[in-house]
Amino acid sequence: MRSLLGRSLALASLAVLAACAAPQRAGPPTATTPPPVTATPAPVPPPQPYATARTAVEAGVTPGPALSQLPSWREADLGPALAAFRKSCRQVSRRPDPSGLTQPADWAAACAATDSDARRFFEREFTAVVIGTGQGLNTGYFEPEIEGSRTPTATASVPIYRRPSDLIEVDLGQFTESLKGRRVRGRVVNATLVPYFERAEIEDGALAGRNLELAYAADVYHLFFLHIQGSGRVRMPDGSVMRIGFDGQNGREYVGIGKRLREMNALGPGQATMDGIIAWMRANPEQGKALMRENKSYIFFRELTGEGPLGSMGVAVTPEVSVAADPQFIPLGAPLWIDTMIPEPNAKDPKGYTQTPFRRMMVAQDIGGAIKGPNRYDLFWGPGDRAAKVAGGLSWQGRAVVLLPKAAAARLLGDGTQARP
Repeated sequence: MRSLLGRSLALASLAVLAACAAPQRAGPPTATTPPPVTATPAPVPPPQPYATARTAVEAGVTPGPALSQLPSWREADLGPALAAFRKSCRQVSRRPDPSGLTQPADWAAACAATDSDARRFFEREFTAVVIGTGQGLNTGYFEPEIEGSRTPTATASVPIYRRPSDLIEVDLGQFTESLKGRRVRGRVVNATLVPYFERAEIEDGALAGRNLELAYAADVYHLFFLHIQGSGRVRMPDGSVMRIGFDGQNGREYVGIGKRLREMNALGPGQATMDGIIAWMRANPEQGKALMRENKSYIFFRELTGEGPLGSMGVAVTPEVSVAADPQFIPLGAPLWIDTMIPEPNAKDPKGYTQTPFRRMMVAQDIGGAIKGPNRYDLFWGPGDRAAKVAGGLSWQGRAVVLLPKAAAARLLGDGTQARP
């Protein structure tokens, strides 16, 4: 889970929502609801030879291009990526890397460097590699804002829950090497670990009366999409804002409601957006409630008082710089060069957008429930209507090269042709 989305669960694109879900009750739309987006689905890639790989090394790691040869490298503003990378240094140099690509000590030189010239820094400290084919799905997530209250009111009564004290997370890798990187969540009943309450049980009151309510949302659908993002803002009746971030997930299965609605032929062309899905659920409340409960996953939050929102590394994520990735395939904290297309809002048509090239140095600082596999990246766009629209419309088969510390790349590539397990 990405923490922001820790997430939260990641939004695997509000436009496509094939990897996303959606939620529970009804209420008037908020003033910050973004305009509908007519999405262009990502082309379906051919089956990849690394489809069953469990780590980056299994997927195959080959030398990437020289950084100076990347399209737009000389024109790119690399300063924000350098600042974001340095935020993660303390974590990346201490935590294990389940991808098998790096060791904590590999990051020491880059984290100790004090260059102010970002281009020189990246060229000197890193080597570009390609995981598998380097091609995969790019989607987007953002920081939504919903209406709510710190106390229950006639117009805001849907609980936003804190993490329960009986939610236990178990690192299975501590018990057997074959399960390294795998975790399960649950609760203890009669000295036995059992699955935690699923969405339907929590909505029906499984956590009521335990003083876990952090705040209350005015609209259950908007809260559910906030669950997907993993963090966001709650605007109070007096105009003040509470920022909340991911603080745990119940460990239950995540089901994408957009995909389910398409399987039911319930959505027409261009309707697989947040607004389109919410509109369908408002028109079909009982079916919508049942469908939402197919997504058994549930997110818990905490109030953020400092810089935020926070990614899964515990550092604030940066709009248009931070990405969510699968840590089995990319080290969290690693820089990467993304080459994709994004849906920029069209000034002449408020309901439309224009596909625009996006080439940027970014940093993997988050994870997401739907962000699985090699070259699967969820790009963070920050708050606001533009962020919502870009994130909601982004679904593109982009390309990526990953930057590894030179020591790690030399150890992996050996003769320079392929990674060694």
